[in-house]
Amino acid sequence: MSGATKEGTFGYLKKFGKYSKDFYRFNGELFFPTLGIGTYKPEPYKEDNYIINYAEAIKAALRNGINLIDTAINYRYQMSEREIAEALNEMFANGEIKREEVIIASKAGFVPLDFPFPNNPYGWIQENMIDKALALKEEVIIDQHCMSPGFLRWSCEQSLKNLEIDTIDIFFLHNPETQLGYVDQETFYARIKAAFELFETLREEGKIGSYGVAAWNGFLYEEDHTEYISLGKIVKIAEDVGGENHGFKYLQSPFNLAKPHAYGYTNQQCEDGKYYPLMHACMKYGISYIGSSPLLQKNLFKRPFAPKIGELMNTSELSDVASALQFARSAGAISAVFGAVDPSHVIDNTILAYIPAASSEAMNMLMGDSYAV
Repeated sequence: MSGATKEGTFGYLKKFGKYSKDFYRFNGELFFPTLGIGTYKPEPYKEDNYIINYAEAIKAALRNGINLIDTAINYRYQMSEREIAEALNEMFANGEIKREEVIIASKAGFVPLDFPFPNNPYGWIQENMIDKALALKEEVIIDQHCMSPGFLRWSCEQSLKNLEIDTIDIFFLHNPETQLGYVDQETFYARIKAAFELFETLREEGKIGSYGVAAWNGFLYEEDHTEYISLGKIVKIAEDVGGENHGFKYLQSPFNLAKPHAYGYTNQQCEDGKYYPLMHACMKYGISYIGSSPLLQKNLFKRPFAPKIGELMNTSELSDVASALQFARSAGAISAVFGAVDPSHVIDNTILAYIPAASSEAMNMLMGDSYAV
């Protein structure tokens, strides 16, 4: 069983002919829904992480036009990936969905541990990483993060087992900026290069389709910040490693009403010498941008939204959640990934599939114009 294909994802979207024509977007390789479903759960030590299950939400998403599933090996100690497999296997078996119709993204970089949470996590690292020569002790940063090729290969192959698939469509290097401040810039970019060399090998082996970088703040900081990542340098590394047909195709970072920097903050220098917001720089480099945390883990809703937001987003008759998701999918991201455990929340969010995305004029009125300088 291979991965997602252009033909498969196009066939999938044709099942939802009543949706707005702009609900799906094509990046030259795959057709993406402008809303994807994610499986991150914060506060992993809380008891509810041991009793929730994403399987029903995943099935609801796939039955309602959302065929982008985003996860990571470390989410809930590998349980999120395993619950995705539970949902997919049921739907594959009964013919509801085909593998080539589904875009599956996962991430590697953080130490995942395993479910249930081990009594001695430091012992887990020693036994499963250091003793097995997946990484040197100094390559494991603050007992949390590692970019050694051996560890990243293990992570990919373990994710394939967890997901019970042959190919991960998008394989992200997960929050690499975690290492900045603990290693210097030269070491950091050398580790990125070694990771990308591995990813190109994994592409050749058919274990991943494309790869990318999923960051939190790294691409959004000012240029002189300790944890700043230069997209231009990352693209140059990909070109050096993989040539013109390199597999670095995706970038993921937060984009929401409280954190709109990817659209409005000019901090990434492109080949023309000018600085652009991250989303615009991605377009210039041919990188597909995927927005994460569109609801800021529900922190956007501490008070009701101003009526102007609903008016500009064309969501006045809908909830603030719908307005936030409409904002996140309207700026130029190929998709915005929201998290949901309750299937009814997934179905509620798909009301946006019937509504065109907000116009660029509306987005600029809400945010203010920000272009190259």
